[in-house]
Amino acid sequence: MKIIRAAALGMCFGVRDALALARAEGSNRPLTILGQLAHNPAILADLERSGIQMESDLARVQTTAVMITAHGASNRRITQLRQLGHHVIEATCPLVHVAHRALALLAEAGHHPLVIGQRGHVEVIGLTEDYSQCDIILSESDIDQLSPRPSWGVVAQTTQPARRVRALVQYLQQRFPSASIHFRDTVCQPTKLRQEAADSLASQCSIVIVVGGRQSNNTRELAETIRKSCPKVYQIEGPDQLLEHWFSPLDTVGLTAGTSTPDELVLAVEGRLTVIGNRLLAPA
Repeated sequence: MKIIRAAALGMCFGVRDALALARAEGSNRPLTILGQLAHNPAILADLERSGIQMESDLARVQTTAVMITAHGASNRRITQLRQLGHHVIEATCPLVHVAHRALALLAEAGHHPLVIGQRGHVEVIGLTEDYSQCDIILSESDIDQLSPRPSWGVVAQTTQPARRVRALVQYLQQRFPSASIHFRDTVCQPTKLRQEAADSLASQCSIVIVVGGRQSNNTRELAETIRKSCPKVYQIEGPDQLLEHWFSPLDTVGLTAGTSTPDELVLAVEGRLTVIGNRLLAPA
């Protein structure tokens, strides 16, 4: 059994920096993270062990210091926190800030704001919450439900597949041919690199393992990208979820991971795959 790593995989700088900031702030004072810092159970468990609280309900926050997650938050939410007397610490990924600024500039220029992203995802909520009117789409059928606008200002959730985003922008123009479309590509570079590497990996493998949290959008998208070329894909959260009967001695096994997956978790999964491969190749 052969194991191949994707050329780009695992934790991105935005999550790595947010995690370092949370640990530093949490060691100095009581800290609550508003939601999940990143969508990975290993990270969340590590933060909880260090005494950092995580709370999605603002009314239940009991610490003065409150951290915004790597996914970002709206100006309205941050203002609300400060009005309640909280000291706000932003761990927002810089590339999420880029998406916020891009959408704000488009809206200020008079274009109707539209976000390509997963409705209800914390990043998308943060992007759209400051606007009284803002559309969210993720499919052509969503676009078919839109009311006509003379001008659209379009950005994307940073972890969306770039291929999907481009296709939806093109369909938006086809659906509203008389409208002007002002698109800013806000899919982040780490996501693009991991998607491209996953695409390449899929073409070389008979089975691919994708490591990442079940709630992680970019991890799910990696799995979907791979499935187009390699139907045998398993998304797991850790090495204990690998099952030996998935594999055969002749398999070429690809390994990739989402942008919130710690390096040590990727290594642990790779180590477990090696053990399984050696066992399958051992003489009976």
